[in-house]
Amino acid sequence: MAKALDTVKQRLMEIVETGEDEDLTYVVPGLWIDADHAPGECSVDPARFYLERINWIEDQPKASLVGGTGGGEWSQNAVIYNTLIRAATGYDHNGDGDVALDALGGGWMETGTFLKTIATLPLIRQMGFNTIHLLPITAIGQDGHKGTLGSVYAIQNPYRPDPRLSEPILGLEPEQEFAAFVQAAHHLGLRVVVEFVFRTASKDADWVEEHPDWFYWIEAEIPNREAGEETEEAYGAPVFTKEELDRIKADVARGNSQDLIPPHAVYRDMFTPPPEPEQVEMIEGSWIGTLADGTRVRIPGAFADWPPDDPQPPWTDVTYLRMYDHPDFNYIAYNTVRMYDAALAQPEYRVEDLWEEIIGILPYYQDNFDIDGVMIDMGHALPMPLKQRLVRTARDIDPDFAFWDENFSITQRSREEGYNAVIGNYWWLGHRPNRLVHEMLRACAESGYPLPFFAAPESHNTPRAAARPGGEGYARLLWALGTLLPALPFCHAGFEIAETMPVNTGLDFDPEMLSDYPAEELPLFSEASYSWTNESNLVAWIQHTLEIREAHADLITDPDPSTFELRASTNANVWAVIRRRGERTLGIIFNLNWKEAESFRIMLPPEHAQLQDLLTKDVCTLSEGCLETMLEPAACIIAAV
Repeated sequence: MAKALDTVKQRLMEIVETGEDEDLTYVVPGLWIDADHAPGECSVDPARFYLERINWIEDQPKASLVGGTGGGEWSQNAVIYNTLIRAATGYDHNGDGDVALDALGGGWMETGTFLKTIATLPLIRQMGFNTIHLLPITAIGQDGHKGTLGSVYAIQNPYRPDPRLSEPILGLEPEQEFAAFVQAAHHLGLRVVVEFVFRTASKDADWVEEHPDWFYWIEAEIPNREAGEETEEAYGAPVFTKEELDRIKADVARGNSQDLIPPHAVYRDMFTPPPEPEQVEMIEGSWIGTLADGTRVRIPGAFADWPPDDPQPPWTDVTYLRMYDHPDFNYIAYNTVRMYDAALAQPEYRVEDLWEEIIGILPYYQDNFDIDGVMIDMGHALPMPLKQRLVRTARDIDPDFAFWDENFSITQRSREEGYNAVIGNYWWLGHRPNRLVHEMLRACAESGYPLPFFAAPESHNTPRAAARPGGEGYARLLWALGTLLPALPFCHAGFEIAETMPVNTGLDFDPEMLSDYPAEELPLFSEASYSWTNESNLVAWIQHTLEIREAHADLITDPDPSTFELRASTNANVWAVIRRRGERTLGIIFNLNWKEAESFRIMLPPEHAQLQDLLTKDVCTLSEGCLETMLEPAACIIAAV
């Protein structure tokens, strides 16, 4: 698909020439046109607008991709823009007050598409990002789906991009439009990392028809357990006694995988052998099988893989893939989907054809779309031999292919498994200032971390930073601080426009908040449009701080603790992070109090009698290395000190 961008251009030119959409009301946010554009909307001819955007991209000199030392270590220098395409470029283009599920006019989508995301690439590059991380883009299942569209994590076919991400008016396959997106991104010097889930699939996955043995099955008449119920007569996460839970957790903590406690017999007996392929049919949106004795069977939903008493609601739209086939372990539980029992996790029980199908996914996207890396969701639940083969196979094709770990702990284990970066927990600690200082920042100074983590003030699973205590001001501070850490600046789409609507409510939400965000209103499950016309945004702030980072990138990305110093001031709310190597010194002084201004004194490296704030250009005078001044709520100073 080397000429996919040309194909898209050609089709746009045809639409312009024929005037297919000239009478259509269609507006776009001003920011899609220019990062310096005043907030508001602009009325455009859609085909002409997107053609002009592509022409602008191609008129730029081809930029180099961020590099590293091989083995995916370019990740250390990544500055990441993370996006859920369907939502981030969703927009009420005709101004009727809703984001339509069906295409407008001759076939223009209001939900987000690859083409609309191409149009935002100049903005993303102008802000200073060099890497785009796409949340899953594959075809979505509908069995048990939440909201109006279903979660992008309910993957129906990992080899097929979601048709909803293409513009019907172009008459092209989603593969062609995705290839065009990657080509445009690479031309601007943006690497592309795609997120995949290899551990689960949607309950109506395409694979079921030919390979029902890759899935677990239960009797079709068994009802699902409602959230909050504990009955063992209905299907849900297996129920354990307190004594059993204590022993299970103790065994796992000790690393013991021998004879792990299985679920109760009433649960295990719900599961049946898989039906034969010819005995599987799609009935009212669900795969239903018939066994040789006439028993009707269905594919069960999933639940949190650990701990066994995790209170998360059932995962109604996905199921676990059967990685091993052993008659004594024909059920879904902690000891078959993550903490594999030693008797199960043996080579002779591997479902080898499933493993090969999973291993082939990344090469398919490398060969056909030239992606640069992968974020593996639920990688912790993949069998280690499978994970090792995934890494080896992808790097046989591209030795510099990157692997990122969906892991909130920043440990040596991730490095040993072949990962180049982890999510980490900045998104959590950052909103708990005391712990941010005394846990993360002290660790950077005293021991360092074994691999880079995401300096993310928010993610698609958390509250929006601008909606948390401290609002937009504290969000700005967390972003600025993150740009000076030996971490990867990470902007979840919408952060730059101070969006307050969360994408999902998976992490760090109070119970009272959950009722405020039903699936029908969350972008992870339903149509959405972000607040692109906000009067106030962080676009210029992000651009400025990333320019500073770029100028000092070799120092900032150095994970050596000797380059990192955490300094206290006379005020418990004001701290400084100093990055120093040889004659080069860069620092950020920041007020963690988002409510009030704070006066303070702090000793800084004494080489200069004054320092200039690189953000405001203001000059501060030091007295014998001491800075004495005041910082406004959540304010900071970045200076070459």
